[in-house]
Parts: sequence; structure tokens; C-alpha cells
Amino acid sequence: MLGVVSSASSGPAERLNLERGYQNMYNLDFTAAHDVFHGYQQAYPDDPMGYVSNAAAYLFAEFDRLHVLQADLFTDDQKFEQRGKLAPDLAVKTQFESELQRGSSAASKILAQHPDDPNALFAQVMADGLQGDYTALIEKRNVASLSYMKGSRLLAEKLLVIDPTCYDAYLAVGVENYILGLNAAPVRWLLHLAGSQTDKEEGLHRLRLTADKGHYLAPFARLLLAVAALRDKDRPTARVLLAGLAKEFPGNQLYVAELARIQ
Repeated sequence: MLGVVSSASSGPAERLNLERGYQNMYNLDFTAAHDVFHGYQQAYPDDPMGYVSNAAAYLFAEFDRLHVLQADLFTDDQKFEQRGKLAPDLAVKTQFESELQRGSSAASKILAQHPDDPNALFAQVMADGLQGDYTALIEKRNVASLSYMKGSRLLAEKLLVIDPTCYDAYLAVGVENYILGLNAAPVRWLLHLAGSQTDKEEGLHRLRLTADKGHYLAPFARLLLAVAALRDKDRPTARVLLAGLAKEFPGNQLYVAELARIQ
């Protein structure tokens, strides 16, 4: 399925062109991804998806450079907590934040006139989620990232009432529930009091919806499910997910390396 449809874009051909940028991004061809997203921005300057998609490419490039998405980092809680402070590329950070700002500004203009516009809502869901990921995984500001995670989830829930078939939006709900659901019961209780959602099984269910039926974010959801399977000592499921990703994105050696590690 093609996901949400922008009021600013012209049709399936343009959305497929945007998809090509995500395919390049997951294949770690960030130069090609930026070229696609810049072209989309020029063709559809009022569509926030061009800007937040380009921000995603900057973020994933930093993830790749800093080896952020290696599965063993997320399956070993002690290793995750004791991970060293990363050295972000400040030029990339500036570009990342600039694209997020442009995307949020474009989304806000649309939502001021059309508060239920699915494309603008989804763009803002992505913007908040991307900012939260950068804050937590690169800057190591876990507490600060909670507000972005919560904001992304709340917008996703609003969007899903309008369009339950926007399967990419389930990722935001799934991520918050699964990640926060890993905490001990007293911590979950405190997070719940603060308005966060902490149901691990519900999180996995939502992640599977994105992985099975999503569009732009389906490969990322499948990677998260592989990590979740490894945490649960379910290597067969992790192998199936990683093998599928490695086949679909042969330029991404992360999938190959993680698959070899658990064979």
C-alpha cells in the first residue's frame, strides 16, 4: 500500500519516487537518497514529507557512521546503559535539524487550514520520532527523548483514528509501548503516570502491523522486531527477519553482519 496521500503531491508516480529515496537509504546509499528527496522537495515544496524524509536520511547516515543500530547494543541492557558518549557530526546535525524545521513548518501550515490532513500529521509524527531517536541514540539524552516519543505517539493515534490504514504510523505507537514496556514494573508505573504507554505486547503488535503492511518504515520495523526477537532468545525469528532484509537491501552490510553473528 502507498500509505498516506499528500494533498501537495500529484499521485502514485510521485509517491513511488519518494519511496525510491527510502530504498536508497535502507541500502546505505545516502547520496542517492538525498538526491531523490531534494528532487521531491523542488517538485513539491509544500509537501512536508520531502523534508522529513531527507532528515531521516541524515539520521540513518549518522546511525551507520556511529554503528548505532548494531543489535548487540540493544540486546545487552548493561552494554546499552554503559555505552560511551558519541561524537556526532555537527554539520550533519545542522542539516538534520534544518530539514526537520522545514518539515514541521510545512506541516503546520497545512494543519492550520486542514487539521485532519493525514499527510501533514504523518510528517509531524515522523519529525517528532526522528528527533527523539537522535536525542536518545546519538546524544544519549534518554529522559529528554521521552517527550518526543510521547508527542509522536499522540499524533500517530490521532492520525490512525482518521486513517487506520496508515500502517507506518503504528510504528510510533509500537516503539513507545515496546521500549518503555521493557522497564521494571515500578518504572512503568511512573511512566504511565506521566502519560506514556508501556505495554510491551501491544508494542510488538503495532510494530508487526508496520512491518507487514507499512510502506516507508516497514524495513525499520522489521529490524526492530529482529532485535526484539533476539532479546526474547528467539533466534529463528530474528534470522528470518534479518535474512529478508539482507536480500531486499544487499548494499546494507549491517543485516549481513548481524545474520552471521547469530547463525
